[in-house]
Amino acid sequence: MEVQNLISFAGIFVLMGFAWVFSANRWKMNWRAIVWGTALQLIFAFFVFVVPVGSAVFLYLNNLAVRVMDCAAEGALFLFGRLALPPGAKGKAGEESLGFILAFQAFPTIIFFSALMSILYYCNIMPLLIRAFARVFTRLMRISGAESLCASSNIFVGVESALTIRPYLERMTRSELCTVLAAGMATVSSNILAVYVFSLRQYFPTIAGHLISASVLSAPAAIVMSKILLPESETPDTLGVSVKPHYDRENNVLEAIINGANAGVRLIAGIVALLVAVLGLVAALDWLLGAAGGRLNALAGIHFDWSLKELLGYLFYPFSWVLGVASADVGIVSRIIGERAILTEVTAYQDLAVALAQGLVHHPRSVVITTYALCGFAHIPSMAIFVGGVAALAPSRTRVLAEVGFRALVAATLACLMTACVAGTFFTQGSVLFQK
Repeated sequence: MEVQNLISFAGIFVLMGFAWVFSANRWKMNWRAIVWGTALQLIFAFFVFVVPVGSAVFLYLNNLAVRVMDCAAEGALFLFGRLALPPGAKGKAGEESLGFILAFQAFPTIIFFSALMSILYYCNIMPLLIRAFARVFTRLMRISGAESLCASSNIFVGVESALTIRPYLERMTRSELCTVLAAGMATVSSNILAVYVFSLRQYFPTIAGHLISASVLSAPAAIVMSKILLPESETPDTLGVSVKPHYDRENNVLEAIINGANAGVRLIAGIVALLVAVLGLVAALDWLLGAAGGRLNALAGIHFDWSLKELLGYLFYPFSWVLGVASADVGIVSRIIGERAILTEVTAYQDLAVALAQGLVHHPRSVVITTYALCGFAHIPSMAIFVGGVAALAPSRTRVLAEVGFRALVAATLACLMTACVAGTFFTQGSVLFQK
């Protein structure tokens, strides 16, 4: 084990210590949830990164995911032609790609994956997987069946995971609701994974496998950070009890495909609206910061880049260092991780791809750790979406959801960083899990 691996391992406990400092009740911890949640991550990461069978399974899942995405791209190629060709690829008629275009290459796959997930739900495959994860979380961590079920659902789906526990939302405690929100923001849905894969697979061929691994790791990490920041002070109705997912099953597989595809279209519309609004607002804020900062620079005789990305980079610099990234990459990694808090993970992954193309990130270790740290909806726009989405299902809990929303965002951010630390603990320079 190298020094950087030890830093990553220590970073797990530094992040938990940071959460403990800001805990709502520092002396009432669910130590069983914290210990088992951390242990589950370490066991899973050890299996994936160290055990040969685990690495083989990881590579198989990576290749399977890439193959499925290639199938998903067929519809986009039919509609958009060479605009849908990923960088470096050639069409059937020999035409070359025009480069990476998010709208024509990544977004169409969301529709395919949404339809595929809907089919898996209809065939009862997804509910079985979700219940299996939920049973493990409930029994080992001694948390409520409802919150563990929601956390398990978030491994595979996004904000719609709250639908699986709809009958329980009105009676859930503050701590449970915080965990529901944190788990939603700390993980990513399977249909959005394709966007990240398309952004990075040219520079990072095993990106799909790492994203699947990160999605699994982030669920127990979210539970750990949430239970530290807002410990349970009440008795949940479903404490230690396994519950079944609540969902409306379609009448036939065709209806499942139609509903899934339509849900994918709505998701794309939401992402587009979010990116246009957020990027525009951040540009306006950067303009104001630049104007005011330029005067300060002139008065103080200094040169400082007054931009939101730069300021967030300084804020996340110490966090990036404890992740265990290579020291030469801490600066650029902190800016990429920091911007996710405002600009969403889609933009952050795009900027990571640009940094790799320009040679600004030098070490494979830094690439892997950053990939895990970014794999989550832990940003302010997403907080509004999740709080609003869950409040729509449980209107009587709107006030509580608004009160715990920011604390859940902090828990989700720390959970994503914790996941990166776990990956950094076991990743080595010569790992077969990084190919370039």
